[in-house]
Amino acid sequence: MSVYKADNLDWLKASVNSVIDQTLKASLFVIVIDGAIDCEMYNFLVETEASNPSVVLMVGSENRGLSQCMNAIVDWVTQYEPQYFFRMDADDICMLNRFSRQIQLLEKHSKVDVLGSALIEIDETGERVGCRRLPVRHEVLLKSFSRRCPINHPTVVIRFKVFKDGHRYLGSLLNTQDYFFWIKLAKSGYRFANIKEPLLKFRRIGGFYKRRGRGKSWNEFKARLYAMQELDQFTFFNFVYALAILGLRMMPSFIVKKAYMLDRLLLKRRSER
Repeated sequence: MSVYKADNLDWLKASVNSVIDQTLKASLFVIVIDGAIDCEMYNFLVETEASNPSVVLMVGSENRGLSQCMNAIVDWVTQYEPQYFFRMDADDICMLNRFSRQIQLLEKHSKVDVLGSALIEIDETGERVGCRRLPVRHEVLLKSFSRRCPINHPTVVIRFKVFKDGHRYLGSLLNTQDYFFWIKLAKSGYRFANIKEPLLKFRRIGGFYKRRGRGKSWNEFKARLYAMQELDQFTFFNFVYALAILGLRMMPSFIVKKAYMLDRLLLKRRSER
């Protein structure tokens, strides 16, 4: 988990506790403090570390972004030779059986290297506002890379051998780092899967439909082009689709919201097939 100054203390507490209270406990729960944060947040994290032997704080003097924080965690924990690497955001909430459920499936399906899950979308008050399910099987996931990021990043668990093989997040990216990372892994032959069962509550806060901005929208467009190139998925339809999504991202937020809800409906129907 990475924590920075814009995080909400109450949401952070819920996120941290959802990891600590897992039915299958984490061997290590590493939290990066990404630059200066307020005293209340800092004190909560220090107290959490003091009262939980599995919790380790890494403190950064300046904000470096998610990619570099994840890479720092990977490099540091390598010495302990872990088997699995779970991702978590500081405003989301894990279902209490998340770790046990995902590890159970990884042990059953030895060929899967990256495993995500569906997620429940919640608002600022914790009320459910939606659900996001993505394709389950690797073959279907692979075909979708040129149109969308097929893994919900906060739900993911990665076999640590992926990092031992030398793979890392692109440290230069401040967003969409997961999308590019998955494409690199897919190109290298690693296998993906998703669980239909929601194992995380994802915080969809006010301004969600506006916050992507031109930079993130442009990076998503470049990721789609990168997937077409690296995974041999360049078609006229895929290129036009990528352009259409880029144009949509630039439209007013109420249009983006309508398109987002339609996309969730289509994803749900596909996942039920």
